[in-house]
Amino acid sequence: MAYGSFAELLQAASSNGSLASAVVAREMEETGRSEADVRSRMRDTLIVMREAIASGLTGSVRSRSGLVGGDAALLTGHDPGPLGPVFTHSLAAAVATGEVNAAMGRIVAAPTGGASGVLPAVLITIGDALAATDEDLVDALFVAAGIGGVIAARATLSGAVGGCQAEIGSGAAMAATAAVTLRGGDAEATGHAASFALQGLMGLVCDPVAGLVEVPCVHRNATGTAVALAAAEMALAGIAFPVPLDEVIDALAHVGRSLPPSLRETSSGGLAVTPTGRRLACALGATEPLGATEPAGDSDGRHD
Repeated sequence: MAYGSFAELLQAASSNGSLASAVVAREMEETGRSEADVRSRMRDTLIVMREAIASGLTGSVRSRSGLVGGDAALLTGHDPGPLGPVFTHSLAAAVATGEVNAAMGRIVAAPTGGASGVLPAVLITIGDALAATDEDLVDALFVAAGIGGVIAARATLSGAVGGCQAEIGSGAAMAATAAVTLRGGDAEATGHAASFALQGLMGLVCDPVAGLVEVPCVHRNATGTAVALAAAEMALAGIAFPVPLDEVIDALAHVGRSLPPSLRETSSGGLAVTPTGRRLACALGATEPLGATEPAGDSDGRHD
């Protein structure tokens, strides 16, 4: 089983020498596989992540609905200006993976298909900037997996259960910890990075237009990537989040349970029931969600 708390994971890291080693040891215990086999399987995961980004960046990937596709390529051709290429490239990588997922391509659901772009975007972009080895990236992936396991054990990774905070939020937390690991941050900084990411996205709703994992899902991967980078920078600067990670995860679980069903992947709230969201759903032949209500405002979508 995954570690049930970050406190438990920290203790195991102390015994095993690092967070990555602790996660590898638990995986070996659970599966009966050798360390070499466990690490080989994670290298395969890294390959799929790279392939998904490369495919999405070509600009040729389109979803069957036509709602998403080509935006990652636009980002790569965009002059980042003072923001710098690492930031813009990471956003492009996140969107690229999201577009591949929407087009039914091969991705790594880390933690889910709809949130599959955040972790690889941060991991690979930061890794490239640091000239990190594949083994460095694999170690960072194990740390991210350990954090994702704790979130799954204490809360949820499902948008239908906990809203998009459980998907993009968890992905951002995992990505932030990967970035901290690649840059040599200690185990405590890793926990703070995950906390910063989760608190920044707590309460995020799941409201897919027409019931498709496309709008706003694909672009939320870029938003989650930006949050992950901010979280990593704060943690690496030595800023400590006052609430321990385990308590932040527990709060996320509570908020998820408190969200109404209309904001948990039913497409009966949020952006899905805006006038444009309804028109898109109708054009795509989606069934009108039972109990859906249009947000209050003028007919042109403006609000008082």
